[in-house]
Amino acid sequence: MNRDVIHPAYVRLFHWINAMCVIGLCMSGWQVYDASPIFHAIRFAPAITLGGWLGGALLWHFAIMWVLGANFLVYLAIGIATGRLRRKLFPVTVRALRSDIVAALRGRLTHGDLSQYNAVQKLAYLFVIADIALLVLSGLAIWKPVQLPLLSGLMGGFDNARVVHFVAMSAIVGFITVHVTMVAIVPRSLLTMVRGR
Repeated sequence: MNRDVIHPAYVRLFHWINAMCVIGLCMSGWQVYDASPIFHAIRFAPAITLGGWLGGALLWHFAIMWVLGANFLVYLAIGIATGRLRRKLFPVTVRALRSDIVAALRGRLTHGDLSQYNAVQKLAYLFVIADIALLVLSGLAIWKPVQLPLLSGLMGGFDNARVVHFVAMSAIVGFITVHVTMVAIVPRSLLTMVRGR
């Protein structure tokens, strides 16, 4: 592998597929949510939903979920098999995290070497991996509560699984918002995810 490559082609491909899937799932999920809200004060504008109506949104949601699930599992498998996940995301120490948070709050967090993640990035990427896993599991608990009673039970039943799914979706939207903001601050990081270096 070329030493100048920061993100190999497979990482870039999986990243963009995951990104598109998460956006599509959020938009179709918001349409589903509007048909049966958990929190009645929260409504999503039709302009940011996908599917047009409950049936259409469910079709989009179910189609995209398979792509996300497969893409996510293959990404994790390759990342673990190649050791890339371990090299890029570990270790994360409390001391490094505290230091990087203080530096970030003071506007002094450096981004000179984009091939190395700081402790805040490592924690954020570990969080989003765990959050996607939770989204998939809670989604399965909602989709097949009778066929997957153990999973549904672990979520606290169907209604609680919906709350878990909604909170996990909200967390990933928060992650995306921060992620896009950071890319705007350090635009070179977008180039590395497009061309690899």
